[in-house]
Amino acid sequence: MRLRIFLALAVTAAAGLFAQAGSPAGDELIYVGTYTQHSGKGIYAFRFQISPPRLVALGVAAEASNPSFLVVHPNRRYLYAVNEDNLYQNRPSGSVSAYTIDEKNGRLTLLNQVATRSTGPCHLALDKTGRWLLVANYSGGSVAEFPVEKDGSLGDNLAFLQHKGSSVDRERQTSPHPHEIVFSPDNRFVLVPDLGLDEVLTYRFDAARGTLTPADPPFTRMAAASGPRHLVFHPNGKLVYVENELSATIGVYGYDPSNGHLDSLLETVSTLPADYVGPKSGAEIAISADGKFLYASNRGHDSIAAFAIDPEKGTLMKIDYLATDGKTPRHFALDPTGDFIFAANQDSGSVVLFRRSQYTGKGAALGPVMEVPNPVCVVFR
Repeated sequence: MRLRIFLALAVTAAAGLFAQAGSPAGDELIYVGTYTQHSGKGIYAFRFQISPPRLVALGVAAEASNPSFLVVHPNRRYLYAVNEDNLYQNRPSGSVSAYTIDEKNGRLTLLNQVATRSTGPCHLALDKTGRWLLVANYSGGSVAEFPVEKDGSLGDNLAFLQHKGSSVDRERQTSPHPHEIVFSPDNRFVLVPDLGLDEVLTYRFDAARGTLTPADPPFTRMAAASGPRHLVFHPNGKLVYVENELSATIGVYGYDPSNGHLDSLLETVSTLPADYVGPKSGAEIAISADGKFLYASNRGHDSIAAFAIDPEKGTLMKIDYLATDGKTPRHFALDPTGDFIFAANQDSGSVVLFRRSQYTGKGAALGPVMEVPNPVCVVFR
């Protein structure tokens, strides 16, 4: 019988309280971004003891409005969160917040908050040097860039890139919707999957000055009505895997490091079982550090599809489905050891833990399960 230990946060009773927990060897500090329209209060923190697996709920690390997606600075001292709102300081804009991390108790202290100059920011990323932060404004169809100051705070908006156009889906693709920011392994390019355009846009990036300019060619066209959402580089730097939200498929592409272009479509595979009938919506995608396995989450089917990666061709073979024991797995993350997967079920308010075999790529759910209101993103410090 599967053991499940539920660690309730008692949000309404303890929203402002914070557990004092130690930092035993092997601990991982985990942060969970959330939507706060209902009972959520902001960013939640946990400690995860790897052996034996044990979770300690620390409570609300920082109260904030819709801190949906998070990223930790390479120096592990700072955390950044998009505030996925449509109004900031009485103007049509979302914002991004910078925090310092207290490694002893997980608390986050706000450094500053800046406007993203457009609505609905849904994703953010730091370049490899940690000096520049980019934000994808989903609703507003744009990308904004900010310098990271020496104290971890964010400087004034450095660049603002407005996407233009539409695609064929009259409900979801009437305007641009950039959904993610991904820096290339060599830090020379930025790739932006745009769900509204059915394109992955490429920008040339100068890490010395932080400048962004359209690459040549400036984008890769995806299949009509596919809705590219997220993508991931293979560790070999020669392949890119694109998760398509609307079609619930993965496109496998060759990557040209000379111009940042996805130069050849090797295959397209479904993330769903062949006999599945129901709502479909691809969400998150990730690759194991050894490059042997790929994972992609399905909202509607409420699962994580596991694939083996052909070591020569880079193509995918489906090997497993991990039921997330909840609704709408919007995001998931492999822990730094690669032995565990944390899946965030947005609509059932839970983060489910899986133990992953690094040999077979398959996973099995196990306790504990974190109860978090409307979880959207899981990151490790």
